[in-house]
Amino acid sequence: MSATAPYPGPSPIRRPLAAAALLAALAALVFGLLLAGAGPASAHAALTGSDPSDGAVVDTAPKQVTLSFSEAIAVGDDSIRVLDPSGKRADTEAEPRDLSEGGTVRYGVSLHSGLPDGTYTVAWQAISADSHPISGAFTFSIGAPSETTVALPSQEAGGGPVGVVYDIARYTAYGGFVLLVGGSAFVLVCWRGGATALPMQRLVVRGWLALTGATLVMLLLRHPYTDSGKFTDAFDLAGLQSVLDTKPGAALVSRLLLLGAAALFIAVLFGTYAGREDEREKKDLTFGLAVGGGVVATGIAATWAMSEHASTGIQTNIAMPVDVLHLLAVAAWLGGLASLLVALYRTPDIGSAAVRRFSAVAFGSVVVLAATGIYQSWRQVGSWSALTGTRYGQLLILKVALIAVLLAVAWFSRRWTGRLTDPAVASEEAPGEDAASESESESESEDASADVDPERAAQLARQRAALTATKKKRIRDADPERSGLRRSVLAEAAVAVVLLAVTTMLTSTEPGRTEEEAANGTPSASAPAAGGPVNLKMPFDTGGQNGKGTVRIDIEPGRTGSNDLHVWIDGSDGKPMDVPELKLALTLESKDIGPLPVVPDRLAEGHWSASAVQIPMAGDWKIDVTVRTSDIDQVTIDKNAKIG
Repeated sequence: MSATAPYPGPSPIRRPLAAAALLAALAALVFGLLLAGAGPASAHAALTGSDPSDGAVVDTAPKQVTLSFSEAIAVGDDSIRVLDPSGKRADTEAEPRDLSEGGTVRYGVSLHSGLPDGTYTVAWQAISADSHPISGAFTFSIGAPSETTVALPSQEAGGGPVGVVYDIARYTAYGGFVLLVGGSAFVLVCWRGGATALPMQRLVVRGWLALTGATLVMLLLRHPYTDSGKFTDAFDLAGLQSVLDTKPGAALVSRLLLLGAAALFIAVLFGTYAGREDEREKKDLTFGLAVGGGVVATGIAATWAMSEHASTGIQTNIAMPVDVLHLLAVAAWLGGLASLLVALYRTPDIGSAAVRRFSAVAFGSVVVLAATGIYQSWRQVGSWSALTGTRYGQLLILKVALIAVLLAVAWFSRRWTGRLTDPAVASEEAPGEDAASESESESESEDASADVDPERAAQLARQRAALTATKKKRIRDADPERSGLRRSVLAEAAVAVVLLAVTTMLTSTEPGRTEEEAANGTPSASAPAAGGPVNLKMPFDTGGQNGKGTVRIDIEPGRTGSNDLHVWIDGSDGKPMDVPELKLALTLESKDIGPLPVVPDRLAEGHWSASAVQIPMAGDWKIDVTVRTSDIDQVTIDKNAKIG
């Protein structure tokens, strides 16, 4: 194709460069805000202290056990359990009492009188104000430490098979929201002709089905997810009623009601709207659909904002609207990207004007994402140490890196967009094909008039439509600019899928600011036993090819309470070595505690890390390390270390 369509406004090169400069300035601003810090904030509650404290030895039996948290929590029966050395309940088994005063969140349970000396275990579980289940355990002793038959819970709240299914539903819900909202916006704003395209209809409907199905699954599994961990309790009416009385339950029900309105919107968009031919009527209907659809989309986005991180902590009146804008911008960008990909690969009719309109929408969405993302990062992280030293901060860095990659690929897409020609121009450049097609159409029309059989006429009409579609598709497939755009958009979509997954992970990860606050508050509140960093070195040999190496482990600060654990694996050549699977378990055999599983996250080649690893009691801990170097080659090694 020799001709190049004019590109209105700034050149396709200057605008991306201007966007890059703007985003660089915004990035500098967010790092400045992170360094500046801010007042205390909370999201994703954490235990900040207890009385008796973790690992404490008291002379006489206390009358109650109290736990302090970083933010408001929801509790119920058995939320706090105190077990004696034999495993029997030492508390009165009543619902924990709310002892909160001022800004301090504290709950307590009464203990039986006349408790004997020994080591007691406190296990707790609650629902954070941002809807996520939290749990933990610690020990204290009366008189002197003793042997205990109590094994601390090896599974965190919200884990197990129910937690896996619930998390899958959460990912699916976000994906469905992006396709539903982004696909609908793409049709209304960028390509109105897409309302008659079957692939576009399927994309939006599948987004609605995914979001609706995932919401139903989350509503049914909410009680097992936060409480029992059993699939059989999904249809427990009492449990379902208790869920409906909570903020997350109300948000899920509200989402289902809004999805009913979204179904009506879809029916009008791909029914009445697609069939309109009068331009004035279609313009009025476009405005009505845009307003109605915008209200429904905002309402659905608000069901996340009202029940997760934005709903708790500082400045919630600002954070919730910002979160809604962030979600809508994500949907407009990534959902529109998916729609453009479908249109380029599955439909022959999309023109260059529609692609350029989406380019403008995507640019605006990125600006909104940058602004709202800066605020969210400041609110949830707040410091350099939280940005680099917590799982939330590390995921945030990964998200920013993915956005940078996505913008780089989008820059190439915008260059291809500037070279696209309109369908009319493309048709003019293939006169031979048009003439042949017109000749075929005339011949078929003559055949249709000679044969009045309705079935034959319908068959000829379908053939003509197929020939026309094939001709358009052939012309567009032969267009190098359009082919280049398809490839770059496909690359954008691939990065976008990973970006959406990381974003979803962030919503269920304890924010860095809160994690640091809890870690800083624990030493003074719980008076953990003194200790020092633990450094271990263990050789291993799985018996397979390249199965020899050395495991190095650092545990800091090496005391009771929360610890950071780092694992390095070096190969036989002394270089970093990656393995398919790495697991650890901590066991205090003298107190019959454990094994406590630890599954670290991979940070870099040969380097894994786990934060907030809880050491409930000081002692000589056995550390088991399982290393798998292939599908069949695996070995477990162990070494003892004094912690606390």
